[in-house]
Amino acid sequence: MTPAVTGPRNSPAPGDGPVVSYESGQREVFCGLTGIIWLHRKIQDAFFLVVGSRTCAHLIQSAAGVMIFAEPRFATAIIEERDLAGLADVNDELDRVVTRLLERRPDIRLLFLVGSCPSEVIKLDLARAATRLSRRVSPEVRILSYSGSGIETTFTQGEDACLASLVPELPDAAADVPPALLVVGALADVVEDQFGRLFRQLGISPVSFLPARRAADLPAIGPKTRFILAQPFLTDTAKALERRGAVRIPAPFPIGVEGTTQWLAAAAAAWNVDAALFDSVTAISRERARRALARYQGELRDKRVFFFPDSQLEVPLARFLSRELAMRLVEVGTPYLNRHLMALELDLLPPGTAVIEGQHVDNQLDRCRAAKPDLVVCGLGLANPLEAEGMTTKWSIELIFTPIQGYEQAADLAELFARPLQRRLKLSA
Repeated sequence: MTPAVTGPRNSPAPGDGPVVSYESGQREVFCGLTGIIWLHRKIQDAFFLVVGSRTCAHLIQSAAGVMIFAEPRFATAIIEERDLAGLADVNDELDRVVTRLLERRPDIRLLFLVGSCPSEVIKLDLARAATRLSRRVSPEVRILSYSGSGIETTFTQGEDACLASLVPELPDAAADVPPALLVVGALADVVEDQFGRLFRQLGISPVSFLPARRAADLPAIGPKTRFILAQPFLTDTAKALERRGAVRIPAPFPIGVEGTTQWLAAAAAAWNVDAALFDSVTAISRERARRALARYQGELRDKRVFFFPDSQLEVPLARFLSRELAMRLVEVGTPYLNRHLMALELDLLPPGTAVIEGQHVDNQLDRCRAAKPDLVVCGLGLANPLEAEGMTTKWSIELIFTPIQGYEQAADLAELFARPLQRRLKLSA
């Protein structure tokens, strides 16, 4: 067992803000390969080829819930015992799989070779393989690679690694183009359309999204590109964009009415949008979202919630539950805390909120049992055991699969937290 390390890490003075601590030890996280489940739906002509074991294949298949007659845009190149023993040339095997795949699926325009724990253990250089294969099939198909290994990461970092691999492929923006806004993070198409409409009404243009829905629509970037993150777990992608000269717009994340308003306002400020225009464009959506939230405020007010670290959405979600639904935060665990990207979110948490970066799962379980919260937000591996102990849980992975950003989705997000409590009431009646 890894020894626990717990202690403050630049924590503010009591009463000034959240109290942030760091903890290390045994971890309970989901694999980064699961990012493929939402990414393959988003990038419509991309294919994700996991280079891994049969366990990897079973994970992706079960997580996606793919029907036997479906033809998904992901698969697994199985590393067999012969490959592990060095009896076969793994690169030759990979070349054969990719060639056969592209012959069978001529619609593929972007192919990701996704590393896994087994491919990293045998030190398979997927970046070099991607470069070699891309030379063979370009320009019809672009082949990239990234790591989805779950050895030292949590599951949302699969998206971060994927988008970071795309950044070097983005074309250079011409020097004479006007400033452009890039929204970064995989969003449901309906959410993307809603944000696009609001930006147009605010007079902000041109606006593009990363990832784009099709490989041919990758946005151009340069020093005049301003980007705003729609997801809080995109540390590597943000760094890659900044290396290309793009400038980040700091903002809370578009979760809930308050978060969405401040997120849009940050973009509007960068484009010098008039305050009266901003209010007129957003007023109806804000009011409609507030009315929709009101039906859940009575159910959730003063309910105590405990977050286990899992998705890196924990801090924005805690801010939403506390400020818009009056829930009480027992502990907010998050696997990684990028203070630079999360600064505005941390400022909005109630003073004294316990924010724990990292994980020692046994210690956190002890604290959770002692606190007896009304609701526990955690990964699948902890949910069933805690339910068996009588606790009410919410699967954190569902908050990734479900559209939760923006005004129109604020009430849907509140319902995701109210539903487990409603279920518990019905079972105990």
